[in-house]
Amino acid sequence: MKLFSFPVATLEKAIHKRVLSLPSPHREWFTERWQQKPYKKAFVENKALPLVTLVAKGKTMDDAEFAELLGEWDVTFYEAEEEVLRPLIQGDGLLQLMQKNLPPERAQALLAKLTQRRGGETPA
Repeated sequence: MKLFSFPVATLEKAIHKRVLSLPSPHREWFTERWQQKPYKKAFVENKALPLVTLVAKGKTMDDAEFAELLGEWDVTFYEAEEEVLRPLIQGDGLLQLMQKNLPPERAQALLAKLTQRRGGETPA
């Protein structure tokens, strides 16, 4: 997926702001991992940036193109990650303008992607 050129520092700031309001035990789980450079880099590059790209480009793509990109995005989210990223879809904080014209069915598809678990497993 060709990533949207969204400033990583702004995205990290939005994630950090969200982490501060996470309920326990999600805050502790995510904070512990977020402090590890490899996890932080992988989370931003493989989960957060593709999500921002789908939100930003999802407003102008046709349905087939959006479905194809969503299908290519092969990731599994832990519950804490889901809680961190949900506001990026729902229009909270710094990124509100990006979600403004996102069709509701695409927002629902992205939310469903966050909660999708492989083989019925529930990541801790």
